[in-house]
Amino acid sequence: MTNKLIKVTDAEAVRAAASPTREEAEAAVRTLLRWAGDDPTRDGLIETPKRVVKAFEEYFRGYHDDPEAILQKTFEETEGYDEMIVLRGIRFESHCEHHLAPIIGRAWVGYIPNGRVVGISKLARVVEAYAKRLQIQEKMTAQIANAIESALGPQGVAVVIKAEHHCMTTRGVHKPGTDMVTSRMLGIFRDSAITRQEFLSMID
Repeated sequence: MTNKLIKVTDAEAVRAAASPTREEAEAAVRTLLRWAGDDPTRDGLIETPKRVVKAFEEYFRGYHDDPEAILQKTFEETEGYDEMIVLRGIRFESHCEHHLAPIIGRAWVGYIPNGRVVGISKLARVVEAYAKRLQIQEKMTAQIANAIESALGPQGVAVVIKAEHHCMTTRGVHKPGTDMVTSRMLGIFRDSAITRQEFLSMID
């Protein structure tokens, strides 16, 4: 019998070893419900722990995705196309790692290929893979750009994210209607003001 070696990062190993059971997760939700001042055994809340745990599986499924693996299938029959490719307004829902509050926004992703292009749905999936994790917007912006640069080796990558953070709109300073804008420019988008401006004009 041949032993198959599975490569696991230290972080993944720690996460797998420390991962609580579903029953433990549901018990934690019941504890929070009691702490909030309600009775988790009443009819309206009896199924809430199961629903919350199931929702968490959806909210944070990005931890099980490998963004660079998503970008592995590329196409080289492009007739020499080497102009800008931009996917605009990719809607996402994420959660703030400080308060678990929603982050709702859109991402604009652009790159200039260097012989290879990727299916546009894969760009949206990369955004989703990072959004479905506990996040801060600055880190998420950099992660998306870095993954595309690493997997495709393009002439340049540009990412802009605009999002509303409920940690400041529905709690804390309570400033609804405000959004945050972050950007990450790599390669020719960083080096060429003209190229960068062309991309920014496409997202307005």
